[in-house]
Amino acid sequence: MLLKPTTRTRPWRRWAAVLSTATLGVGLLAGCGSDSADKADKKSDNAPAAGGTFPVTVEHAFGSTKVEKAQRVVSVGYTDDQAILALGIKPVGMVDQYPNPPGTSPDINTQWPWVKDKWGDTRPEVIMNNGDTGPNYEKIAALRPDLIIAVYSEIDQAGYDKLSKIAPTVGRTKAEKEPFSAPWQDNAVHIAKALGQETRGTELVKGIQDKLDAAKKAHPEFANQTAVPLSWYKDSVAPFTTTDVRGRLVTGIGYKGQTEIDKIADGKFYTTLSPERMDLVDVDRLFVIADKADQEALKKFQLFTNLNAVKNGKVSYLLDSEGPAVGAAMSQGTLLSLPYAIDELVKSVGQM
Repeated sequence: MLLKPTTRTRPWRRWAAVLSTATLGVGLLAGCGSDSADKADKKSDNAPAAGGTFPVTVEHAFGSTKVEKAQRVVSVGYTDDQAILALGIKPVGMVDQYPNPPGTSPDINTQWPWVKDKWGDTRPEVIMNNGDTGPNYEKIAALRPDLIIAVYSEIDQAGYDKLSKIAPTVGRTKAEKEPFSAPWQDNAVHIAKALGQETRGTELVKGIQDKLDAAKKAHPEFANQTAVPLSWYKDSVAPFTTTDVRGRLVTGIGYKGQTEIDKIADGKFYTTLSPERMDLVDVDRLFVIADKADQEALKKFQLFTNLNAVKNGKVSYLLDSEGPAVGAAMSQGTLLSLPYAIDELVKSVGQM
């Protein structure tokens, strides 16, 4: 999940927004023109499921959904498209998570080092831009999906009901109490099951877990250190919780997490710190996820520069959407981005 920007739009930074409850009639949803779908067919060149077994019934936060096939899949979750890609399917529609720099193309979301080869020349339809209050239901209907995946998403019951009128829809995991709080492993297997590939999804998760375990084994010193991933938001230090995907990645390679941050975050995936609570990030190591402008602003913030980790050179500065985009890989936390993020995260420590 993402926050709104301090200086310019950064898609991993977004407040949870409640979908509009305006009702779209079934006739309107079903009646979107075939011309749009034909164009989408040519634009997406979608591949059928790779070895999916159907039908399959998936239980989720909004009930259960029977999936008959998964050839034309729309991703409504912010990062669900990457799990779908990892399982051999190119979504026909997806969320535009990171906005392109002005005047550039193709879409940056199809050009990350960890997804570029998977997308190839395919250009999916954008069904929601980061910052929108909800997806474009008419555009989704025009794509004629046979499955909608809305797992890493804040859709509510009303939004789910509208999506379900278009096509079978799988929402976030049943056990997830707050949007974006489920472990990445659970989300990956959940999506894989919806695609008729639960076994394959489990295998991919195990491969990443093995990579995390290998990093932990190679660096036993991490176990004695507390580490916090953070950013710069609204002129404040903004640490992520241990339940957020960024926090889970840091503890996944062996560090101890700062669980006191979870308490004051009160169910959110991050919090902003008042000057009196900077002690919460006065830990052994910090991972700063921010693009250059915000990194520079943070380095001028005296309460940050006075932290022991900063004075001792124990800070990894990780560009978010710029350059190698390690922050984006961490923030997305997917089957495709995590192997890249793990390598770069460990490398950043070794470069200190």
